[in-house]
Amino acid sequence: MSRNLVWYCLKKLLLFFLSMLLLSLAVFCAAHFAPGDPLVSYYGERAEKLTPEERAQAEERLGLYDPLHTQYLRWLSNALRGDFGMSYKYKTGVLEVIGKRLNNTLLLGGTGFLLIFLLSPVLGILCARFEDKPLDRLLCWAGSLSSCIPEFWLSLTLILVFSVWLRLLPSSGAYAVGKAGDWESRLTHLILPLAVVVLSHLWYYAYMIRNQLLEEVRANYVLLAKTKGLSRRQILLRHCLRNVLPPYFSMMAVAVPHILGGTYVVETVFSYPGLGALSYESARNQDTHLLMALCLLSGGAVMLCSMLAQAVNERVDPRTRSGGGMEVERRG
Repeated sequence: MSRNLVWYCLKKLLLFFLSMLLLSLAVFCAAHFAPGDPLVSYYGERAEKLTPEERAQAEERLGLYDPLHTQYLRWLSNALRGDFGMSYKYKTGVLEVIGKRLNNTLLLGGTGFLLIFLLSPVLGILCARFEDKPLDRLLCWAGSLSSCIPEFWLSLTLILVFSVWLRLLPSSGAYAVGKAGDWESRLTHLILPLAVVVLSHLWYYAYMIRNQLLEEVRANYVLLAKTKGLSRRQILLRHCLRNVLPPYFSMMAVAVPHILGGTYVVETVFSYPGLGALSYESARNQDTHLLMALCLLSGGAVMLCSMLAQAVNERVDPRTRSGGGMEVERRG
C-alpha cells in the first residue's frame, strides 16, 4: 500500500511539473509574439525617443536581442533557482511585485469562495424544500438572471447605481488613500467587487445542489423514510444531504480556478489592486517576466485544485481510481 502511494504521488508530481513546463513555454512564446514593445514598459515615453543605436543597446542589456530559445532557457534556469526576473515596469523583482498584490486577491477571492461555498447548499436546500412553490420559482428566476449577466456588465451597473447615483460606495481601489491599514475602508471598498464575484457564481453551484437533492428525494430509500413518518425537511437534512455533500466538496475544489478567473475580471473593472489587474497590466505592457510568474501562479493553482478534486473523488468513490473499475469487476 505504501509503495503504491509513493508511486501515485510521484506520478502526480511528474505530471504537475511537465504541465508547468509546457505552460511556461506556451506563455513565453505568446508573450514574445504578442504586439507591443517591452522597451515602452521599461522606459515609458522615452522609448519613442531612443535612437536605433540606443534601442539596440537597451535590447541587448535586457536580453531581448538573443534568440527566443536562448531567452527561454535563461529564464527557465533562473526560475528553477527561484529568480523569476525583474519587472520592466516596476523596476523591481517579480516576486516582490506579486507579494504586494497577493493579499488583496486572497481577501477578495477567498471571501467570495467562502460565501459561495456556504450559501450554495443553503439556497439549494431551500429550493428543494419548497419545490415548484413561489419561493423556489423566485430563487430560480433570480439566480438564473444573475448568473447570465456578464461580470463586467454587472460590475459597471453596480458602479453606476451605488457609486455614481447614490454615492454610497467607492467605485475603485482596495482602500482610501493613506488608509491601507484601516479595515473599515478595506471592507467598504470590498463590498461591490465581492457582490459581483458571489452573484456571478453562487446560483451555478446552488442549482446543482438543488437538482442533486431532488434526485435523492425520488430515490427508493426516501419512500421508506416517508413511511416512517419523517417530514420532507427531516428527509432532506438527515438523509439526502449526506449523499450530496461529498461530491459537493470535490466540486468546490474544481471551482477554485472558476471563481479565481471571475475575480481577475472583477479586479480589472474595479481597478482593484490584485493579481487580476496586475495580469492585465503585464499583458498590455508586455512585461514578460511579470506575466510569466502570474500565469504560472494561476496555472499552478488550477492544476493543484484539479488534483485535489481528483484525490477527493477517489477517496469518496474508490471506483474512480485508476484500475478501480477492473478490481470491482473481478470481485463481482
